[in-house]
Amino acid sequence: NKHKIAIIGGGSWATALVKIFSDNVLATHLTSGSTGKLSHYVEWWMRDAETIENINKFRRNPNYLSSIEINLDVVKVNPSFYEVIKNADIIVMAIPAAFLKDALQESKLNRSQLKDKTIVSAIKGIVPGNNQIISTFFSNHYDVPAVSYATISGPCHAEEVAEEKLSYLTISSQNNEISKIVSRYLECRYIKTLTSEDVAGNEFAAILKNIVAIASGICHGVGFGDNFQAVLIANAIR
Repeated sequence: NKHKIAIIGGGSWATALVKIFSDNVLATHLTSGSTGKLSHYVEWWMRDAETIENINKFRRNPNYLSSIEINLDVVKVNPSFYEVIKNADIIVMAIPAAFLKDALQESKLNRSQLKDKTIVSAIKGIVPGNNQIISTFFSNHYDVPAVSYATISGPCHAEEVAEEKLSYLTISSQNNEISKIVSRYLECRYIKTLTSEDVAGNEFAAILKNIVAIASGICHGVGFGDNFQAVLIANAIR
C-alpha cells in the first residue's frame, strides 16, 4: 500500500469506491503491524465546497450513500483537481460518462499531468459528442497508453457496497501488473475480483447491457412473456 490513490467524482459509485479503497488500505496497514501514519493514502476530489465541508465535519457524503462513514485518517477530501492529480500514482475516474469531458475541460486537465500515472476508469458508457469508449477517449485526447490504463466493471451496485454485501468486480488491463495492483486495492471481505486483458470488450459490454435492458423493458411493456425474454437475453449474451 505505497501508492497514492485519487478518486475523481462525488457520486454514489465514487463514494462506494472511497469506502472500498480506504477500508483496504486501513486493513493492510493494521495487519502489517505498522505504527506509522497513513497520511491520506486516498485523496478524493469533488467540486462542491459545501459537500466537502459536510464530509469533513460529519464524515459522511450528505448527497450519496450517507450511511457510509468516511475514514478521514485515510481519506483527504480535496477541491483542488490539480493537487489531487499531482499527488496521485493511481487515478480512479468515477465521473459519469455524460459529464466526463466537461469536467476534465473545466478542471483544465492536460496531457502532461497524466504522464506516468495509472488511469483506472470506473465509468460505464461512452463520451457524448466523441462517441468513444473511455479507454479510446483517454488514449486520443490525453495520450494515456494502454499499458497505463485499466477499467473496473461488473454488476456492482453502490448501495450494496455500502451494506458490504458480497460483490464481484472485473479489473481489465493490457498490463497484468496494473490489474494485480488494482485488484489488491479492491479485494476485501465483501469485494472479490477477477482480471481480464479485454479492456474494450468489458467497456462495450457495460454499454450493451443497458441497451438489452431497455429492449427487455419494451418487450415486457408490449406484453411479451418469459419465454421471449429468455430468447432475447440468450441471444444478447451471444
